[in-house]
Parts: sequence; C-alpha cells; structure tokens
Amino acid sequence: MESFPTPERGTAEPATPEPGLILPVWLAAAARAAVQGLLGEPFCPEQPLELEPGAPPRPVLVEAAAPLAAGWVLAVARADPGPEVLDLTRGQPVWAQARWLEGPGHWLELVAGEGVGVIASSGAPCLSAYARELLQRTLQPLLPPGRRLELHLVIPAGRRLAERTSNAAFGVVDGLALIGTQALVQRSAAPDQLQQALEQLRRLVASPGFAGALVLVIGENGLDLAPRLGLPPQLLLKAGNWLGPLLVAAAEAGVSQLLLFGYQGKLIKLAGGIFHTHHHLADGRSEVLTALAALEGLAGPELACLHQAATVEAALADLQATQPALAARLRARIAAAIEQRSRAYLARYGHEALAVGAVLFDRSRQLCARGPLGAPLLAELRGGGAA
Repeated sequence: MESFPTPERGTAEPATPEPGLILPVWLAAAARAAVQGLLGEPFCPEQPLELEPGAPPRPVLVEAAAPLAAGWVLAVARADPGPEVLDLTRGQPVWAQARWLEGPGHWLELVAGEGVGVIASSGAPCLSAYARELLQRTLQPLLPPGRRLELHLVIPAGRRLAERTSNAAFGVVDGLALIGTQALVQRSAAPDQLQQALEQLRRLVASPGFAGALVLVIGENGLDLAPRLGLPPQLLLKAGNWLGPLLVAAAEAGVSQLLLFGYQGKLIKLAGGIFHTHHHLADGRSEVLTALAALEGLAGPELACLHQAATVEAALADLQATQPALAARLRARIAAAIEQRSRAYLARYGHEALAVGAVLFDRSRQLCARGPLGAPLLAELRGGGAA
C-alpha cells in the first residue's frame, strides 16, 4: 500500500504539539490530513488547526496518512489529554477516513465509525456543537468548489473504553462521545481547574447586566444540555467536581440565586453532604439513595434491591418500572435534599442568604426532578416558560 511522503530518517523530527487537547481536536487533525491526501498534497505531520474562531492556528500532531482502495484516504492521530490528567483516551489512536462524494447534497456527510458513540434514540453521531464547528472550520476551506466529502471517524478501542464511562447513562451507545466546549482538556479534579472556574465566576459577576443569578452545571453534558433547555448561556458556569468551594465563592461574589443543574447520578452526592464529587475522593451514592428511599417508605427486599443496583440510574429506572409514583417522590426528595445540604454547607461559612435550587436530568437527557427552590428558579431563568 502506497503511503504519502513522510519525513525521511535523519531529518529533524516535527515538534511535539502542546498536549492537553480534547478527543475531537485529534480527530479533526486526522480528518484534515486525510483531506490533504485526497487533494494530492504531501503528508504533513503538524496540522494547523484554528481551535477557536479567529485564533492563530495551532499545530496538532498526526502520525500517518495513506490512500486506500475505492478512493479512500486514512489518517491517524494519537490522543494526548496532557500531563497529570486521568483520561482513558491517553495514547489511543484515532482514525479519520475520507473520500469524495458525487452528486448534490451537503458538503459533509459525517459517519460514526467503530468506537464513536451514537445517540441511541436517533443513531446520529454524538458530537458537541464545538466538535462540529471545529470540523467545519478545519475542513470546509480545503474543499474545492462543488466538492462533497464523506468522513468516517473511528476510535478503534472506543467501544471497549466507553464501558468505563457514563456514556450509556446519557443515551450514548457503541463508543465514546465526542464532546467538549473548548479545545483544552478541563481537569475536573485538579486545583487548576478550580482556579479557572473561579476566574470565570469573577468574569460572569463583573459582566454588564449581571443580575445576581448563576447556573452551576456539572460536567460537559450539563453544559451542552442547559442552553438547549432555554437556560441563558451567559449564566452558565462549569463546576467540575469543585462544588463546595464554588458555592462559597459564588456567595462571596454577590450571587443571590444559584441553580445547580446536573445529572442525577452525580448530584446525588450533595444530598449526602459530599461537596467534592470526584469518585477518587468520595462516593457513597448507593448509601445516600438507600437512606432517602427508606425515608420515602421503601423497605425490606425492595430496599435491598435498590441498594444492590449497579448505578443510581439503574436503581431509579427499576423503581420507575415497578412503582412510578414512588420513583417520582424519591427523585423529588433527592432534589430537596441537595438544596437542604447546600444551604447547610453555605451556613457553615456564614453565607445563608444565597438561594440554591437543584434541577436534575436523567440518562435520556430529560429533566427528572426539581427541588422546591429549583422549580421556580428554573422557570424564572428560562424566561417564565414552562418548567
């Protein structure tokens, strides 16, 4: 199989790009190299990517590119999430396979290949808005007028790696989701991630028109889902795992209303008084769920079954199937407990004026519970629409 020219032995090795980039960036770099191959250009191991609109191009390393049969070109990159980051994609090869399409249609036909997650309800590739925009910004300027592109993205180990993630809890199957709102990896358990969040908090509070409300989202899924549900993007702050310090910092910065918005299987930790939510530090979700279920009247074998479920999501889904009214009451109790524990946490630091509401979503990315303060606050922040 003929390959595109690569640097000869003895020549200077290409500079290693700065690490710390999310998975979609490495796939975009591989895709660009594949398109260059379609255009007959020599292989370039450093692909210049405009990671943010208008930003100077940054080199992202691609390992190889080669033509295949039937007009395909394959390019390979290797994910590097950066030092001191616990990320299961480290060192994993990612592939982009491209060929020209004939006839009319959209300029890009994107296909989730092996190991790339798809949305179970639609079968569509699971890409965040940032990932899609990055592909468009990277590839569309390369296409000659009238040309259309078919692009297959592949993560060879993605299906196996996805079993160690919460993708399935959000309705993503068959592989890893390509999500993220910016190019750089956010280290949710590291102190510098807290510092970044605190700096963003200060910017939000100092921005013109700030009226005292803030939405604290937990993780990329919450950050992606919140605007789709009508929450103003300018009020969103990604907390990662540092919920306790950010609650206190928000109160000290003058926030008067704060909405906690997150996945039920993560936010339930707050109902147990756990305010740093990384699983390496503390868990206790099963115990919290069982205690709250007991307070709702569940007992005996049914309570034991709830405790033995593999995840909070599975436990609540099983309860929903057999006792839907009880499941709804339990979810409401979880949301109320999150609010109560958050108020108690703030009171320990002398901040009792901050009103904290909680809104939870489930694996299907549907709202499933609102706390006593969360329900009206959600409606208010969505402009008074139905909550």
